[in-house]
Amino acid sequence: MDVDTIAAISTGPGAGAIAMVRISGPVSSEILLRLAPALEEMPAPRTASVVDLCEPGDGEVIDRAVATYYRSPESYTGEDVVEITCHGGVIGPRLVLSACLAAGARQAEAGEFTKRAYLRGKLDLIQAEAVSDLIDARSRAFHRAALRHMEHGLSTRITALRESLVRLEALLVHHIDFPEEDEPPVALDVITEEAKRVVQELDALLATAPEGELLREGALTVFAGRPNAGKSSVFNALLGEERAIVTEEPGTTRDALEETVQLGGFPFRLVDTAGLRESDGRVEQLGIEVALRYLKGADIVLFCIPAAAKTSAEDRKFLETTAAPVVLLETKADLAEGPERDSTDLKGLAGAVQVSALSGQGLDQIRQLLPELAYSGLVGGLSDQPVLTRQRHIRALKIARSEVELFRNSLEGGLPAEIASTHLRPAETALEEVLGVITVDDVLDVVFREFCVGK
Repeated sequence: MDVDTIAAISTGPGAGAIAMVRISGPVSSEILLRLAPALEEMPAPRTASVVDLCEPGDGEVIDRAVATYYRSPESYTGEDVVEITCHGGVIGPRLVLSACLAAGARQAEAGEFTKRAYLRGKLDLIQAEAVSDLIDARSRAFHRAALRHMEHGLSTRITALRESLVRLEALLVHHIDFPEEDEPPVALDVITEEAKRVVQELDALLATAPEGELLREGALTVFAGRPNAGKSSVFNALLGEERAIVTEEPGTTRDALEETVQLGGFPFRLVDTAGLRESDGRVEQLGIEVALRYLKGADIVLFCIPAAAKTSAEDRKFLETTAAPVVLLETKADLAEGPERDSTDLKGLAGAVQVSALSGQGLDQIRQLLPELAYSGLVGGLSDQPVLTRQRHIRALKIARSEVELFRNSLEGGLPAEIASTHLRPAETALEEVLGVITVDDVLDVVFREFCVGK
């Protein structure tokens, strides 16, 4: 357990009205008294006090600030904590931090405040990770998922699964402890049915992983189509800025442009790519190769065809060979004349929208359709079931599921219960590692090094 006192600037760098310097550890209060000599004693806990902060050596005033004291264990870290709110900017917060270090604190490492909170039982490991996710969230949906984790949503679910495994072990003990000539109080089929139920619950939680990973990274949504099909115009319209160059000359886009945007509160990585066609130009060929690589990894493809153009055999071939869901965007709808295209003859479409980047026609329909395709299980608000958003959780739950399934299959295959039971403990261990009930130092290093300094 740490015994030293740490300090760091807990707000982002740059110009701002205020900044906060946080101190945590056994001599936090002594450091504040050294920096604010006008204080004769520590302020009451959780009471904001206006203080003149001075250099601990020569007494030169650094700033007039607000200091709040949190007494252990009623603080974020579970230790004595002092939070100093000073004027923002670049120099002032650094001077306050330097004074804290000169008065006896050590520069905090990345995530060290939250790590101390975890080590002192203020947070479990899932909640600690959720703190980082809240800070890094770039979409409303991911922020909402992180809040659910902070509120014990995922922790409660995994704790319940672990308790189910403990109950399985108890049932097995009751079965094993009775000799064969007696009627056992718990039949094997009861135990295997319970194991089946646990596997189903693990499967239900693991089923949220694909959308959970998309929440973290953003759904890769790639514009494709012929040159001058209006891809860049719609790309710009969805971004709300002129990010891609748009001209009447075909083949303007030579490289992929990627931008992250929220649509309906969900994150999407929009990629504008070079037009697909046969080309003798080396630069354009390279752009087409880049486009094809993006298309292979796409979660959704927005295939653009001008509303006034006919569907070609190449268009149909592309739609038939693309693995990702394809939305047909009939672009330049404001220029189209005559009957609408019959898109029913195009195979594999997940939707079709007539769109005009000039008039805005169809843009709202795209903004509604894309979340429904990429996040079908989450649209309309997160369900009560938590969402797996981290690979660490997914790997552990897969291990637990595999072990419980092996346990069940072993019993059903006639293996002695004593031997089959060896699969239950590894399953429990996997779930305990997710919660942080048991930890490996390497795991903690990976979790907390992702944090910013000061949190």
